[in-house]
Amino acid sequence: MTGGPRYTVPVDVHLILRRDEAAGAEVLLSRRAGDVYAAGMWHLPSGHLDGPHEDVVDALVREAREETGVAIDTAEVRFALAVHHRGPGGRSRTGVFFEVLTWQGTPDVREPDVCDAMDWFGLDALPEPMVAYCRAGLDTYRTGGAMAVHFQEPGDPIAFDPAFDRRRPVPAAAGTPGRPDARVREFAERAVGRVTGWTDASWAREAGRVWRADGADGGVWFVKVHQNDRFHQREVTAYRSWVPALGGAAPRLVAADAALRAVVTTAVPGRSPRGSVRPPDEERRLFQHIGRLAAAIHRSAPARPNSEPALPVGKWERHLGSQGGRGSGRVAAFGRLLPLHLRRDLGRDEAAVGPRARREGAPGPPRAGRGGLDHQDRLRARPVAIRSRSG
Repeated sequence: MTGGPRYTVPVDVHLILRRDEAAGAEVLLSRRAGDVYAAGMWHLPSGHLDGPHEDVVDALVREAREETGVAIDTAEVRFALAVHHRGPGGRSRTGVFFEVLTWQGTPDVREPDVCDAMDWFGLDALPEPMVAYCRAGLDTYRTGGAMAVHFQEPGDPIAFDPAFDRRRPVPAAAGTPGRPDARVREFAERAVGRVTGWTDASWAREAGRVWRADGADGGVWFVKVHQNDRFHQREVTAYRSWVPALGGAAPRLVAADAALRAVVTTAVPGRSPRGSVRPPDEERRLFQHIGRLAAAIHRSAPARPNSEPALPVGKWERHLGSQGGRGSGRVAAFGRLLPLHLRRDLGRDEAAVGPRARREGAPGPPRAGRGGLDHQDRLRARPVAIRSRSG
């Protein structure tokens, strides 16, 4: 670090004023005009901070009023992403992009000396020419990213050109709360209404994502994107067939979209026991409850003809106990804790879909967390607020 003046860069604020139409999400854009940078190109309503007395949210509200005439409550401002940008001339800046879904007034041109047009455009149908810096922010927004670096090279065009796309998304840290991309958010909000908060609820895995969606009316849902079409088909099929047999212990399907491989489900009371350590008596009750749910799942499967004899209960218990590796003791304990009549039910159902049936192409027993549809399907359901529950 040298003893010279500290390097500083300007901070911009960008307004993603968004409305949802039947054809999809639209954002408000203005066309720059006059003696300004990038005249004739489309851009988000934006501006600089007026000084150290102004924070980025206040600056956004002020710029929105000055440029578009709309009034925005600071409580309605949501951080969307940040872009570290360097233009073709070599100067850099940091842009903070905010999403706003609720405002007062009708947007129109309020600064005709620097703006000659203003209109709504679909996120998937952005106009040309558009400032490349702005396009980098909107492309990051559409894909659900939280940050991007956009360093242009000398000679690059100011307007967006796919041949000179310098956008470099910066991945979020593992476990950082995030949100799905714009298409998934639109799908979810068409199903349940406006969502005011997204929280990444995914477990550690290579593919497949889950988000908790908090609705404006206080409801809670979960949105899941499957890692492939097969998993999507399995899960939605499960929700439409055997899951209802679990009653209030399982979520209900609200909407499914095969093109996105996405589902929206209701929330259920309680909390996940995953990773928890419980006293022996409490753990025994927990496994007994799991056993009852497992029996309900197996009983809900359609009967399949099979000539194999029923699997003896003792053999079924030995099979569970033989599942070596981590957790084998708990698996064996699970079998021993089930009431006898439930163990017999599970033994008969396991035999009904034994190895021979699977080799011949018969589907196996339903598995929680997998399934799908090849078309969009919606089922309105009353959201259930989440609360903690012991045991």
